[in-house]
Amino acid sequence: MKRPLLIGVMCTFSVLCAARDITVVSPDTRLKATLTVGTEISLHASDGRTALFTVAPIRLDFRDGSPFRSVPRVAMVSRNAADTLITPVVRERSARVPERYNEAVVSFQGGYAVAVRAYDEGIAYRISTEIDHDIVIDNEPLVLQFAPGTVVTAQYNQTFWSAYETPYRVRAAAAMPTDSMVNLPLLGQLRSGHRIVVTEAQIASYPGLWLKHVRDGRLASAFPAYPTDRLEGNDLYQRGMVTARAREIARTRGSRDFPWRVFCVARNDAELLTNAMVYLLGEPTKVTDPSWIRPGMVTLDWWGRRNIHGVDFVGGVNTPTVKYFIDFAARYGIRYVLLDEGWSPDEDLLRVSPGLDMAEVLAYARGKNVEVLLWAIWSTLERQWDAAFAQFTRWGIAGIKIDFMNSDDQQMVEFYHRCAEETAKRKMLVLFHGAYKPDGLQRTWPNAPVREGLIEFEQNGVNQDDTPWYHTVLPFVRMVAGAADYLPGTVRNAQPHEFRMVPDRPMGQGTRAHTTALCVVLECPLRMLPDSPSDYLREDDFTRFMTSIPVEWDDMRVLEARIGEVVAVARRHGNDWYIGAVTNGTARDVRLDLSFLDPGPPYVMTSLADGVNADTRAIDHVFSTSAVHAGDTLTVHLAKGGGWVARMKKF
Repeated sequence: MKRPLLIGVMCTFSVLCAARDITVVSPDTRLKATLTVGTEISLHASDGRTALFTVAPIRLDFRDGSPFRSVPRVAMVSRNAADTLITPVVRERSARVPERYNEAVVSFQGGYAVAVRAYDEGIAYRISTEIDHDIVIDNEPLVLQFAPGTVVTAQYNQTFWSAYETPYRVRAAAAMPTDSMVNLPLLGQLRSGHRIVVTEAQIASYPGLWLKHVRDGRLASAFPAYPTDRLEGNDLYQRGMVTARAREIARTRGSRDFPWRVFCVARNDAELLTNAMVYLLGEPTKVTDPSWIRPGMVTLDWWGRRNIHGVDFVGGVNTPTVKYFIDFAARYGIRYVLLDEGWSPDEDLLRVSPGLDMAEVLAYARGKNVEVLLWAIWSTLERQWDAAFAQFTRWGIAGIKIDFMNSDDQQMVEFYHRCAEETAKRKMLVLFHGAYKPDGLQRTWPNAPVREGLIEFEQNGVNQDDTPWYHTVLPFVRMVAGAADYLPGTVRNAQPHEFRMVPDRPMGQGTRAHTTALCVVLECPLRMLPDSPSDYLREDDFTRFMTSIPVEWDDMRVLEARIGEVVAVARRHGNDWYIGAVTNGTARDVRLDLSFLDPGPPYVMTSLADGVNADTRAIDHVFSTSAVHAGDTLTVHLAKGGGWVARMKKF
């Protein structure tokens, strides 16, 4: 009687512990994601015979009664596929976004599931739960490991309180420090030549994912825990900083989808520039009639108001200065004027600063066909939510810029969603600064088309991190997640020997052609101009050219792409094509293949190139006009920290 009993026990044990593989292959059959179910759930990704990365375990740690505490047992596997074209409301990169993937949804006993998608461009997974009560989540303890020899480019932070504006550092995964964390997205460059951008999508009522090197190149998850106390006081820029946290990372409903863990996979540098996985994994738009959402350029008065000249009034936060900005915007077809810090007391959005007649300013803007945006500290908006939004609506404000959130804990993520929804209801745009990375929210709420989350132009006033090298890294890391508010197009250009940090009058590192090319290289549907109108008005030819570069695009081609070295892209708006090319601190020649142009009549090409003295005087630039045809090849010279930009119109 003992032997059959022993056999029965052994059979039961083997059923519970034998690993089961569920494999999903990308539509082009090159990428493979394998979900392995054994004593834990893990994910293994490969491209042909090349191992890319693994993630394990895939689970949530609940405070009480977690179904993940037991050995996972598969209840059902369902498969789905998509092959369609998405039409974005805001054409951040293209007028149509192909969506092709294969998916397996693995349901487990206990009320949870793991969905795995294999796109041609990468792999994503997420956990879902079906529990009939609210839950407390202590952790999501995943560990990511790249293939051996991977080099990681990432931003490092000591705490979760971050403006997400630290410089990129390039280190071997195994040599990453263990005393700091990295916020997403991060870039892994594999020995095989593969590039993988790790990020997340559709974060909702949940904290953002960070990673921390534990040992041997293994990156473990880290999350800002649920806030229990925030800083109060008179320092409004620090107000809201978390001073105490609970043990758990989230308090949420039991039946829901959790964020997508996203791995954008490219076989070369160029493929990263066209990867749209984060956008595609965002929830479809909730704006039923988005016709009022109008991208455009923005001029702002923040440091510019201190530096206007050639006028007969004192520049500052006053009505004449704002009218001057409005006149400038109207002259160059700039859609928006942003009244940044100072239009109201920081602690009270219901008051207007002395010297500024808001009614007069708004009426003047309407007469010039210019719309007004307003800036606010997030904690002030939170405190005056109903009254502030009611006032903005009465005034007819086109949108708001919200600043200094500096966190992605669950409460702050919920704040982003509330802002996006509230502004959409009132037909307002919203721009997030001091913000975590894009996560597809721009698809759900296209009135929130851009956010900061990078070192942008203003940092030139306080540090030296915004370099031409940095500009040749941004498109391959941060921009993969979504559009960024960088502020290209300065006329205050400097090579390293010329550069000085001037807080109220920043100059940009790189040449005039370099900063202008960034208008094409970097995607931003609300592109802000960094300088004073007075400086732009002195250089009318340049300003007309720079402000003619669109902020939305119908198509793009990658012409040259080497991370940290050079980027050249062509973008189409309507029938016209634009090319932007930038280099790091090394001068180089770049070959541009114009085979993407339509055959037939030539195009008129107006180009802005580095002048012969741009290596020593970064402002040196030259315009030229010529005819080009489909199939032509151009070789353009970029000075150190230089660039080249062109507009091509059909005859």
